[in-house]
Parts: sequence; C-alpha cells; structure tokens
Amino acid sequence: MADNVNEAAPAGAPPAADAGHAAGAVDVEILEAPERGSVDELLDAGAHDELDAMRHSTAHVMAEAVLDLFPGTKLGIGPAVADGFYYDFDVPRALTPDDLAAIEVRMRESVAANHPFIRREVPFDDGRAAVEGRGQTYKVEILDDLAAKAKAAGEGSPAITFYEHGPFSDLCRGPHVASTGKIGPFKLLSVAGAYWRGDAKRPALQRIYGTVWADQEALDAFLWRRAEAKKRDHRRLGVQLDLFSFHDVSPGAAFWHPKGQKLYRLLEDSMRELQARRDYLEVSTPMLVSERLWQQSGHWDLYRENMFLFESENQTFSLKPMNCPESTFIYRSRKRSYRDLPLRYAEYGRLHRNELSGTLSGLTRVRQFVQDDAHIYVRPDQLMEEIQALLGEVREAYGWFGLTPRFSFATKPDKAIGDPALWERAERLTMEAFAASDISYELKPKDGTFYAPKIDIYIDDALGREWQMATIQIDLTMLPERFDLKYDDETGAAVRPIALHRAIYGSIERFIGILVEHFAGAFPLWIAPVQAVVIPIADRHVEPAEELASVLRSRGLRVEVDASDNRMQNKIRLAQEQKVPYMLVLGDREVEAKTATVRRRGEEKGAAQETLTWDALADRFAAEAAARGA
Repeated sequence: MADNVNEAAPAGAPPAADAGHAAGAVDVEILEAPERGSVDELLDAGAHDELDAMRHSTAHVMAEAVLDLFPGTKLGIGPAVADGFYYDFDVPRALTPDDLAAIEVRMRESVAANHPFIRREVPFDDGRAAVEGRGQTYKVEILDDLAAKAKAAGEGSPAITFYEHGPFSDLCRGPHVASTGKIGPFKLLSVAGAYWRGDAKRPALQRIYGTVWADQEALDAFLWRRAEAKKRDHRRLGVQLDLFSFHDVSPGAAFWHPKGQKLYRLLEDSMRELQARRDYLEVSTPMLVSERLWQQSGHWDLYRENMFLFESENQTFSLKPMNCPESTFIYRSRKRSYRDLPLRYAEYGRLHRNELSGTLSGLTRVRQFVQDDAHIYVRPDQLMEEIQALLGEVREAYGWFGLTPRFSFATKPDKAIGDPALWERAERLTMEAFAASDISYELKPKDGTFYAPKIDIYIDDALGREWQMATIQIDLTMLPERFDLKYDDETGAAVRPIALHRAIYGSIERFIGILVEHFAGAFPLWIAPVQAVVIPIADRHVEPAEELASVLRSRGLRVEVDASDNRMQNKIRLAQEQKVPYMLVLGDREVEAKTATVRRRGEEKGAAQETLTWDALADRFAAEAAARGA
C-alpha cells in the first residue's frame, strides 16, 4: 500500500475567502504531473488554472527583481505550487529576511509598470545561444536535455518559447496573465535550500517561496491560516504535549513517549474493534525479506532505491517498505475454496522507506512507520459488496474524529496489465458500490495504477487544508498473477481471486501528525492521552484526590493527580497547557461532600463551573468517552 473532527476557527479568524479568478488570466490545459527532475518538470510552469497562471507570472516578476538586485544570479525554475509559487536561484550570497523585503519593493514597481507578458517562439539554436550568452547555465542544461529528448524520439531540434515583460525574459512554456498589472496582492514568505533537480549531488540553490491571491481578503485569509498552522505544527505540539520526539541517532523515526504511545494504541485498538466486527483476521509477517520477494512482486526494479538493503551469507535482504506481497504466502499456505472467501488479512506492519534526509518532516514524512494495512481476497461476485463495506469502514472511522471523507475513483491507465474485461467489470462494480452507498466521487480517468483501479480518500482539516488519506486498490493482476493465487470454484476449477489492498489511517504516524494539527493538540475526550487531572488545593486533599482518581479509573478513564507543590492556579494553567479535557478541583467542601468542581479545557477564567458528585462525574465522562465521534 502507498502512504499516503472539527474544531471551530479561533476567535478573530477571517472568514474563508474565495480566491476567485485572476483578471486577465487565460484558460489553461490541465497537464499530467511530469517526472521529478525531468526536463518536462523543469519546463512545467505549474500553471494548471487561472490562479496558477497568476502565481507563475509573479514568480517571473520575482526573478526579475532578484536579477536586478543581485547581478550574477543564475536562474533555476519557478513554478506555481499549491497556494503560491517559488523560484530557485543561485545567488552570489545567502539571502536574508531584509532581502525579501527589498525584493518585494522591486516587484511592486514592476507590477505598477503594468508590463505586458509577451510570448516569443524562437528557433532552438538561437534561443540556446541567447540563454548561454546571459550565463544562465541551468537554463542551458534544460535546453540540452530537451534537445536530447527530441533526438531520442527521432525528432529535430524543437522550437522554444520565451516570455518577456519589461526588461526581463525567461525560458518558459507559460501561460501567464496578460500583464504584470493583473497580478493580485502578494507576499514573499521564506527562503529555503533546494538541490538542483532534487539531486543532493547537484548544486545547492536558494528557493524563495511566495504567495499571491486575486484580492486582499483572500491573501489575508491565507496568511492567517499560515500563522495558525505554525501554532498547530505537530512537531512543536508533540514536544509540548510530551507525545514524541526525534533524535539524530535514528533519523526519520519517532521516539514515542508514554502519552504518545497511549494515543497510538487507542487508534490501533479502535481500528481492531472495527475489524473484529467485519471478521478480519490479524496477521504478522517478517520485517526483513529476501530480494527474491521484491523481484517476484516487481518492486525490485521500481522501488529498490527506497529500500534499506542488507547482505547476509551472500544474500541480499531488505527491510520491507510495504506489506503487500507477504500476505500471499499466508494465502497460499493451504488450498483455498470459493467457500473460504472473502479472506480479510489485517496487519499492523512496521515499514521502512529510505527517504532522503532533506525530505523528512516530523511525523508526516518518516523512514519508519506502521500502516493499518489489510489485504482482502475475494471472488469477482463478492467485489461490489466488499467495496461497499470498505467505503462504510472509511466513513465510520473518519467519523470518530468528526472528519468527512471525500472520494476519488481512478480508472484503467493506457499502460495497464490484465484482462480488459476484468478491468471493465471491476470499474463498473466499483461505481455501483458508490451508488449503492449513496456516496459521490470524483472520477479520474486513466489515473489508476498499472495493475489496479483505485479509490483515494481525502479530508479537509480545521484550517481547510486538504490531505490525501486512505486508499483502496482493486488488484486484478499484480498479487494474484505474480504469486499464482488460486481458489477452487463451485465446479472444482482453479481460478484467481481479486486482491483488495486497503489502508484507512494509512501511516499511523502521519495520521497522528494530521490529528495533532487538526485539533491543535486538544483531542476529543475519547483519544486524549490524559482525560482528566484531579487538582487537590492543599496537601490534606491529596489522599481524597487519589481516591477520586481510582473511582474514575475503575470506569476505564485515564486520570492523573497533580500532587505537586504548585498553587492551584498554576496546576490549572499547566493542565491547560497540556490540553487536558477536564480539571477536577478538590478543596475542603468538595472532600466533605465527595464532589469535585469541574473546569473544562479552554474555559475562560471566571466562567461558571459545575460541581458534581464523584459517581456523576464517572458516569458523564465514561459516556462521553464511549460516544467517540457520534
């Protein structure tokens, strides 16, 4: 499998704004994503819609300003990206925040000048000579790669296009807005390092990120979301809440602290409970596997560079980067009948992928992780019902967190393997499963894997950011054929099953990182690692506080007692910082009456507070925790 709850916006947040359409923008053909580092990627403006065209145009204006302010700068690439744009530069010196301010000033002058964007198509040799004459060596490399690609295809040297505005000209496919004056409000955001063509062995460049929007309201909304996202950064909150940490002795692997491990297990246990109701069988397969397995599955040629490899006794082994092939050995461990299916194998397999160190990012991009994987073997006549059930599993599980999943369905690509009739049947049954479940979906023609149509699931978090989450792949050929999977049908004939690959959380590490940011660390009661803190006002109240904690723990609640020397208000403040859902205060009056004064997470100082008996507290908290996302 590939890796891949709603908190109200804080007071003072601007309303969500529609970015609208850029004035003077052009219609843009949507292109397939090019291969990373390829000449197609280097020439791709990333401008796939009207707002993207504005963003790419702003990247050109930024490049103009950088060349003007820092003579001798060499240009890399400058595409539009989600929410903005960037440009990579080889600048004579390191850039500073003050430099960004100066670049912005120069950019505004160009916008005010309202220079038209002019497209010029020139013969290849003339264009290459012009670029080389300006000392733009990275652009020369792009053109040489483009020529080599054309030669390999038996074509002549291609014509190339430049876009000019005012004094600036850049090799570019476009498109752009009509003129610099059509560029909306913009802001430069940061400078980061980036290797040329994403290769750590190539030159290190400086990448300036920026954003631009159709109007000031949309820009303000984006900048608020960005500031709020920094506050919610799971890497910061993970330390603050004592959930996990990272250490250079094991890059890309989280060290889970007791509270984080409790959260981790709560997620696993909830999924196990859902799977038990659906008759999944949990399995576990080896972590270290011979290269022979990956050669048979086809991963060896396509994925070897992302594997951790080891030599032992003249054999090559790898830490598994995915669970898929190993489940087939359990399936083949005995003869299977049509009566045995569906077989649902669930596995919480620990996986390792050799990601580049520069790409690692907290829990959302790691080298070691666990997936809530499952491989389900079905007869063709069971496919629709099983997909319908899987869609229900996804909706139920995401509902625990108040999340509403969105679905896309990717169909057979041009380069697919397997029986076309089986592909057609699988696609038709999948669409019927969506219809029977009353679930709408986005159709993505020809976007499936080479061996399987697939369903991808997306969510929007509390800041409106989209995340791709779960996935369901309808594997018609890869596992069944490569591993010779069979079952005997009603006539005794040996036929192949269909294999469904599915993950709902996906990477549990990544899922937790998303949840931390979505909830800003303020988890709902059922998954809060600590659900309540009992706060004795004085030392004489410590023993009754422990007694109350025992009453609550007997109902399955996770409770701590703050018996420190801190004053009561400091104890409350610390519990608030830890985002504990409930604080239960005990003084003389409460101890005598066996009650506690309840303070909720996030309550303003001076807010009205309830005082409840211990049994009433236990009943209320237990009921709230059991309700999950209901």
